[in-house]
Amino acid sequence: MTRLEPSAYYWAVARQPEAQPVVVQVSTVFGEDPEYWTLALVGSDQHKMPEEFSILARIEECQATTPRSTT
Repeated sequence: MTRLEPSAYYWAVARQPEAQPVVVQVSTVFGEDPEYWTLALVGSDQHKMPEEFSILARIEECQATTPRSTT
């Protein structure tokens, strides 16, 4: 199992037939201890238990780049 980190974003899929991948964020709203963490479904107010999902991959933060001059 992937080691989750607080506030990090992940691609995950619910452990149910025909579930589609979704973006979730590890939430500590119910407590800082990992046993209280939930997965917040991005774009909604829903929180689910981590055990209800298979974590596919962590979403890494993109670094902003400066546009190159075309002159």
